[in-house]
Amino acid sequence: RSAQGEDQVEEVWADVRAEAAAGRQVYVVCPLIEESEKLEVASAEETIERLAYGELRGLKLELLHGRMSSAEKEQVMNRFRSGETDVLVATTVIEVGVDVPNATIMVILDADRFGIAQLHQLRGRVGRGVHASRCWLVTTAKEADDQLIAESNPRIDALVESDDGFYLAEVDLELRGEGTLMNKEQKGRSDLKLASLRRDRELVELARDAAYEIVDADITLSKQPELRSELALFLKPEDEEFLFKN
Repeated sequence: RSAQGEDQVEEVWADVRAEAAAGRQVYVVCPLIEESEKLEVASAEETIERLAYGELRGLKLELLHGRMSSAEKEQVMNRFRSGETDVLVATTVIEVGVDVPNATIMVILDADRFGIAQLHQLRGRVGRGVHASRCWLVTTAKEADDQLIAESNPRIDALVESDDGFYLAEVDLELRGEGTLMNKEQKGRSDLKLASLRRDRELVELARDAAYEIVDADITLSKQPELRSELALFLKPEDEEFLFKN
């Protein structure tokens, strides 16, 4: 689910209170550990203080982030696993390796600051038990942040629409751009003139299989002089170096 604006965000905290009253537990994820002078986004330290004295007053809240020692993090997680903590306010340190079946709600604040893959990974922390679970994607981008809104809305919409990791990877590729083949740029404008790795995937796979067969049979392309000449025209020295390294 997604939420934006004061009324919808209040619905999120009402949902959290109801779930805690039913004996369930909740994650609240923030992009930052502490407040930033440059970015107007939620920080874990500010959020736990605000919630403890505001929307979630009366619940047991704890903080978890990457600057804590391993021993501190383990103690916090043990209390959460045992049910001593109602709400765990954390950074993305909980993205992997956390399994608490009684946790049924994930609230991601400023979700528009995260990518599709990370959001999908984070929401996978809930839905591990027998109880119904949900993930709230809370966005607070102001109207002035036109570019951020334009970039984030399709990501949020895709996540609300589907929990299929393969489909979301396709959407992510389309939104970020395919990047280049001959260097390390993994997003942005493609250096292909006509083909699209996403749109023409089946054709690309056929071409790849054919290329493997040719190279396996004749790695120097001595029997394919025309193809060898074309490659010599197409590939720059730095391209050859990149291909051999990868």
